[in-house]
Amino acid sequence: MADAGAPAALEAAGLRKTYGDFVAVEDVGLSLAPGASLALVGESGSGKTTTARMIAGLEAPTAGTVRFDGRVLPGRRARTAVRGSFAGDVQMVFQDPYASLDRHQRVADSISEVLAHHTDLRGSALARRTAELLDQVGLTAGQARSLPRALSGGQRQRVAIARAVAVRPRVLVLDEAVAALDVSVQAQIVTLLRELREQSDTAYLFITHDLGIVQHICEDIAVMHRGRIIERGRTLSVLERPGAAYTRKLIDSVPRRGWTPKRGATA
Repeated sequence: MADAGAPAALEAAGLRKTYGDFVAVEDVGLSLAPGASLALVGESGSGKTTTARMIAGLEAPTAGTVRFDGRVLPGRRARTAVRGSFAGDVQMVFQDPYASLDRHQRVADSISEVLAHHTDLRGSALARRTAELLDQVGLTAGQARSLPRALSGGQRQRVAIARAVAVRPRVLVLDEAVAALDVSVQAQIVTLLRELREQSDTAYLFITHDLGIVQHICEDIAVMHRGRIIERGRTLSVLERPGAAYTRKLIDSVPRRGWTPKRGATA
């Protein structure tokens, strides 16, 4: 759980990303304490995924900095060894788990591979830790011996989460990590993520366009629109009393009992 007095696990300041003349992200700043959870929400094209990729080191910011425990995340041109030293600080879980897994590698091997690369575990100790992670995300020994194609979408996402938390990251970036799952499986994965966060001080940055799921996993929320953060605060406060017109528009678009979509005039 978050400790309000602890130093920030993540600090991003002045993040800007341009592609030619197009400004995708402008002057974005975020701070996450250990164990905190922040939802970064907005419609497609708002800049939230670009922001997430800069924080995870997958995109180089045009301007701005990302820090983990005060250490600045190096640019894409930094030596591999230097960049690799930040692997324990941030991990990312993507929307499509099948694309992020080796289709020819059995589940247990895909997790052991991560542990062997980032830790000194070998032999029986490696096997025990792999089994612990599989159990932690609710996968069986039989599923551990399976290839990704033999698993359901929710089970594959559990494998992706196990790989991401294996190195005990400071920050876990979840980019639309439940968007491709049906509602019942979404609920299972959200419950799993809550349980995992309660067992560690890993902070979550949860990227989503789905306001309906945010309140179930994140205490805080930041709303992005056209590359900028336009509103932020405690999740329930923002959802119940939004200050920005764009936030109210997002909330009004969430399906609920008695809800019908607003339609334009028809001919």
